[in-house]
Amino acid sequence: MFIVDSYPLAIIFTFITMLCWGSWGNTQKLAGKTWRYELFYWDYVIGVLLVSLIFAFTMGSIGEIGRDFLTDLSQAHLDNIGSAFLGGVIFNAGNILLSAAIAIAGMSVAFPVGIGLALVLGVIINYYGSQKGDPLFLFLGVGLITIAIIINALAYRKASTGNQKVSGKGILISIMAGVLMSFFYRFVARSMDLDNFVNPAQGMMTPYTAFVVFAIGVFISNFLFNTILMKKPISGEKTNYKAYFKGKLSIHSVGILGGIIWGIGNSLNLIAAGKAGAAISYGLGQGATLVAALWGVFIWKEFKDAPKGTNKMLVFMFIFFTLGLISIIYAGQ
Repeated sequence: MFIVDSYPLAIIFTFITMLCWGSWGNTQKLAGKTWRYELFYWDYVIGVLLVSLIFAFTMGSIGEIGRDFLTDLSQAHLDNIGSAFLGGVIFNAGNILLSAAIAIAGMSVAFPVGIGLALVLGVIINYYGSQKGDPLFLFLGVGLITIAIIINALAYRKASTGNQKVSGKGILISIMAGVLMSFFYRFVARSMDLDNFVNPAQGMMTPYTAFVVFAIGVFISNFLFNTILMKKPISGEKTNYKAYFKGKLSIHSVGILGGIIWGIGNSLNLIAAGKAGAAISYGLGQGATLVAALWGVFIWKEFKDAPKGTNKMLVFMFIFFTLGLISIIYAGQ
């Protein structure tokens, strides 16, 4: 299988993750013009499962280094399979809430608040589980990103003052999503031998196998979580599976594309974790908040009607976020 053997390449992979995780929300914005986010999310989940299998049978099965996907899956211990599966369930609960937050408040709020919070808590959780990287620079980066999150929340509150249609529900749901999503990566990382992808310990999984099990957890749990939201939505009118199957192929393709984009980022992130460490790999990947905020502010114009002074706050938010990411990168040197 393909294995990352250098820290610079691991950083490149996490930056691609950042772009993917920060950009998939654009597909929801596109589909959201004519398509409920709960219906979009079904296609998104299918895309995630599809790309996990593609990586497993290609990069996860080629070459003579490490265990190929099917061999690795057959020897995996049940507790490790359960850990990766649970990671998928936890992620799915948080990501559905994130999708709801995007629909209510937009990408420039849902990502910095929700995923920014997931970054802060997730780095702490993953560093506790696998202590790799300089803690001083790692947590300095986390602190700077925390400041960026607070500034973004204040900017959103200022924008809400000038637009009575916007409520605090978007921030509340984003926070709930962030708390849930801060835990999923640790369960997936726990199922892998992060110290040795070439010859993983018996019973543990490679990142390719762990991602497939994770994706199955996402897919199966969606029958529970998304069905509940379709019947009792957080916002808007309820929908049903009949409406889903009436959707055109073009609209389904947008959702599947969103899942594929996120899945590519997740695959590369798990592969990079063996060299960079779980805390740094996860933390840099969740720099997606910066990418998503850029999309939301400059492409979707989500703050175009905000009161004077809001743009200055957003500039400071981007500055602190960037400095935080640089500090996290340096922590792994």
